[in-house]
Amino acid sequence: MVRGEIYFMDLAPRSGSEQAGRRPCVIVSHDVFTANPRWRSVTVVPLTTAERWQQASPTTVQLESGDGNLPRACTALAHQVTTLDKSKIVEPAIGHLAEHRMAALETALANYLQLR
Repeated sequence: MVRGEIYFMDLAPRSGSEQAGRRPCVIVSHDVFTANPRWRSVTVVPLTTAERWQQASPTTVQLESGDGNLPRACTALAHQVTTLDKSKIVEPAIGHLAEHRMAALETALANYLQLR
C-alpha cells in the first residue's frame, strides 16, 4: 500500500453529507505509516461520480476514466479527506494515480487545509 494507490473501501457507517458506502479512495497517508503493520489506519480521499461534483473547485480533482485504472470518470473530494481502519479495504488496489494527478490532489488538500 503506497501513497497514490486507489482501493475500493467500505466507508459505512457515515453521517450527514459524508461520502458513504463502497467506493474508490486514493491513499494520501505517508508511505512510512502505511507500511508499518502496527499502524492500523490509513488516510484517504474518497472519489465520487455524483453529478454535482463534476465541476472544477479548489478542493476537488477531476479524474478521467482510465486514470489509475478507474472504470469511469470521477472526482476526488479533498474536502472529505478521512482516516479509516485498514480493515475497510474491500479489495486489492485497482491502480495508482499518475504523478500529475497526485500533484493536483496535493494542491486540493493544501487548499482545503489552508497549508499554504
